Amino acid sequence: MASRLIPLFPLRVVVFPRTPLPLHIFEERYKEMTGDAIRDHSDIGIVLAKEEGIVNAGCTVRIEKLLHTYPDGRMDLLTRGQDRFEILDLNQEKSYLQATVEFFDDDDIAATPADLRDRALANYNALRELTGAGDLGAADLNDPQLSFQLAQILPDLDFLHALQRDRSETGRLKHLNQYLEQYIPRQRTIERVKAVAPTNGFGGKHAEL
Repeated sequence: MASRLIPLFPLRVVVFPRTPLPLHIFEERYKEMTGDAIRDHSDIGIVLAKEEGIVNAGCTVRIEKLLHTYPDGRMDLLTRGQDRFEILDLNQEKSYLQATVEFFDDDDIAATPADLRDRALANYNALRELTGAGDLGAADLNDPQLSFQLAQILPDLDFLHALQRDRSETGRLKHLNQYLEQYIPRQRTIERVKAVAPTNGFGGKHAEL
């Protein structure tokens, strides 16, 4: 694919194609960036920011709705993921960071095995019920990249970034299932501890976990 210069917004978040991302814009440079994107009907590149710097791949978002504008110029936006990219070169000519990027998509085009998708969906629904993440809603089973929807429920940014870079839906679903089948039992233990903790702070009996 041809390379292109896009604005970059480093955040402690990983976004995937077609998944929603609400944003609160308050820094002056990002107000300028958002204003440019709205004016030009252009996308913004979201990249994971870490202590050591930004990662070298991310996903663009498109502004779907300007939810609220504050008197001081701050903005609440609803955006949605579009296309994944790799960073080729950084550009600091504007107040906000830009980068020359190359876009990519999955290399495999074969349908994923139904049992793999069903297993991932069952794991997702189990974790959604366990954590009360009902606001994420049911997954769109017609999405050929179902893994992106299902992965939204996880907080592990490094794992999410690895999924974002993976160019195989089958591979992503396998990794997602492996992760969830270890993560869900740990989360069940955490939720049980939360449930009994209020009764154990004042000399009461310890509950059995």
